[in-house]
Amino acid sequence: MPKIHNYKIHLKWTGNTGSGTRSYRSYERSHEIKTGDKITIPASSDPSFRGDPAKYNPEELLVAGLSGCHMLWFLHLSSVNGVNVIRYEDHAEGIMEEQGDGSGRFSQVVLKPHITVSDASMIEKMNDLHKEANQKCFIANSVNFPVIHEPTAVVK
Repeated sequence: MPKIHNYKIHLKWTGNTGSGTRSYRSYERSHEIKTGDKITIPASSDPSFRGDPAKYNPEELLVAGLSGCHMLWFLHLSSVNGVNVIRYEDHAEGIMEEQGDGSGRFSQVVLKPHITVSDASMIEKMNDLHKEANQKCFIANSVNFPVIHEPTAVVK
């Protein structure tokens, strides 16, 4: 029987400029995301959809979730498989296709982790662990588009 995890957030719209949603241009897309005692994340829509470019948007948070989930699984698998990771950075990129009616969907996310390991002999195993991390990532298993990996490695 699977173990069930429940994630709760509080989302609050903060973009009422005084007249609510009277018209498409009468309100801001600003909102806040919070859970428990954690810091509040100021968010908005993508600037293409009248959002604030200084705030995170849901699409960026989806890509960040995939990147973070993959990294955490990869680090775990590295630790139990003798791959000593010294540094990990990812420059992930999501591709979303907007339709004529305003709807859209992600067609793919490409994770581009750049990893530093302590020994060159670990690089081949490290590449295999990316495949396993993708298979175990809860978020990657929940989306209906490919999550592609383009890892690079260096030795320190």
